[in-house]
Amino acid sequence: MKALVYHGPGAKSWEDVPDATLQEPTDVVVRVDTTTICGTDLHILQGDVAAVTAGRILGHEAVGTVTEVGDAIRAFRVGDRVLVPAVTRCGRCGYCLRGMPSHCQTVGGIGWIFGHLIDGTQAETVRVPFADTSLYAVPEGVTNEQAIFLADSLPTGYEVGVLAGNVRPGDTVAVVGAGAVGLSVVLTAGLWGASKVVAIDTDGFRLDKALEFGATHAVRAGPGAVADVIALTDGLGVDVAVEAVGHPDTLRAAVSLVRPGGTIANAGVHGSPVELPMQDMWIRNVKLTMGLVDTVSIPTLLTMVANGRIPAENLGTHSFTFGQMEEAYDVFANAAENHALKVVINQTGRRR
Repeated sequence: MKALVYHGPGAKSWEDVPDATLQEPTDVVVRVDTTTICGTDLHILQGDVAAVTAGRILGHEAVGTVTEVGDAIRAFRVGDRVLVPAVTRCGRCGYCLRGMPSHCQTVGGIGWIFGHLIDGTQAETVRVPFADTSLYAVPEGVTNEQAIFLADSLPTGYEVGVLAGNVRPGDTVAVVGAGAVGLSVVLTAGLWGASKVVAIDTDGFRLDKALEFGATHAVRAGPGAVADVIALTDGLGVDVAVEAVGHPDTLRAAVSLVRPGGTIANAGVHGSPVELPMQDMWIRNVKLTMGLVDTVSIPTLLTMVANGRIPAENLGTHSFTFGQMEEAYDVFANAAENHALKVVINQTGRRR
């Protein structure tokens, strides 16, 4: 089969590798029909994730068709169309039982194993461990182009942003960073009754998309951005500020935006230390949350997508075939100049 293989910092190739095969009775093999690229994949290519070693197949998001099942599999059969999420869970360890499969002990203490600790989904086939408790059946009427974004981006924005931020009816929400995760916050904040959703970004294209996705206001990032957002809240600040970039300055901006008693939900992936004004934060009774997505919200989000409440497919701005994998990476790595949010990569040119 063909797969996108990591060969060390700055090096990757779409090449022939052995087919994925069953290794445990709890495995299934999935033919990958649709996949995408995550910002984490770019971090890996920059050498930022030491656990990813040369020879690893990248990718941790897929929609596909089951082609083989292990002897212990009961929930899925050959021919089933399934969503392969970013997080794998055994379903039995202490963290899985408490709803935190992002730290599944059985698979190594972190649920994100595809394209990280085992071969990933940017391939023609992928082995899925603990398939009965990890895969999700894709409902009829939900396209691959809708379902693919439920593997990571949409649950991340919803769980680490909206739910962790404790958004409630009438709340004002600021989203710092209107990339795929930030826009996922915008798409789902209204489910909990947010009255105002303010998107903040340096990129005009992303701000336009945020308004299309349901933001009530769009603010260009810059020296006056914090004051502009505060002015939209009668000088009080927002109830919830979601940081969706992963940079020290954007997290500090989120801290500046939240009112006393509010919540800062950090959904961005930080690669360096951040100094925060704790001397100001403690007396304002603010809460700071952070974490890795668990993807436990996927059933809820699938239902909302199936019923037309969340237009998940709008996150995809560019489409490619598997043979164009390298081109897809080039477009995604230069997202601003290409007006790209997420790319959809199909095994064939056909869309379902």
